[in-house]
This record gives sequence, structure tokens and C-alpha cells, in this order.
Amino acid sequence: MNDHHLSEAEPPGTSREADVHIIRADDLSDETPQTSGLKRFEAVSARRLGSQELWMGLSVLPPGSKTGVHHHGQSETALYVLSGVGRWWVGDTLDEMREAHPGDFVYIKPHVVHWEENASGAEPVRMIVARTTQDAIVVNLEHHPYGPALDNSERYDHD
Repeated sequence: MNDHHLSEAEPPGTSREADVHIIRADDLSDETPQTSGLKRFEAVSARRLGSQELWMGLSVLPPGSKTGVHHHGQSETALYVLSGVGRWWVGDTLDEMREAHPGDFVYIKPHVVHWEENASGAEPVRMIVARTTQDAIVVNLEHHPYGPALDNSERYDHD
């Protein structure tokens, strides 16, 4: 028996379609907390679909851009890099760099202060994002003393 046959046998109004939602690429919402330099788009959330414990979306870091310093509260964050090369700056003085390429996964523990940058001046970094909270928690730390507004040119070799 195939799935098509099973769904036809269900009484009207009990379709499995209500349990499976398709969010089209052009139907993502930008009504989510933002951090300067990065654009977040919400796909799966409590607000949009009634998700109980999951937030999922897309982040785009334009060519040559850097984010502000931030963290994601109690939420664990996982990213999958679709395109581009992203860098995350972490550590007590935000001077430790982690770099991710297409096909790489990135895991950020709760409350880890960081900022991100696009390693390329030509290609955006596009990432699928998943969080363990039903909302996209973003705590921006605009006046952090080690933010990207400082000259970071000696922290790494430019491409």
C-alpha cells in the first residue's frame, strides 16, 4: 500500500497535508530579530507554523559584510553552509577565528558571544539555520569592546 492510497482513504478534513507544510523559498519571512550585517529569514517557527521546539530559517551574509557582536541566549544554533565562506570570531576577546565552507556544519553553544564575516567580497554566504528554541533569539551587544568595528586586519590574512 502506498502513501497516496492511504491519504485517499482518510475521511475529508483529516488529510495528512495539515501535518506537512511546504515553505517555498519566496515565502520566507524577514520578521525575525536581525543583527547588523546579516539578513535572517524565518521558515519554521512557532509564529509561522506553530512549531513547539524548533526554529529554522535562512541567513544571508552579503559579500564583504560583518555582523555586530551577538549571542543566541539559551538556544543552541546549528548552521549548514550552502554557499560562500563564513568566518565566526569567538573567544574572550573575539580573536579566535573559525571558518566554514559549503557543505560544512557549524554548531554554536548557548550564550556564546560571537560575530561573523563573509570571507569574500564577491559571493554571499548562504546558510540554513536551526535553533532549539521556537523563536530566533538574538541578543545584540552593540557596545562590545571587541566588536568588528575595531581594526581586525591583523587577525587573519586577507584572501
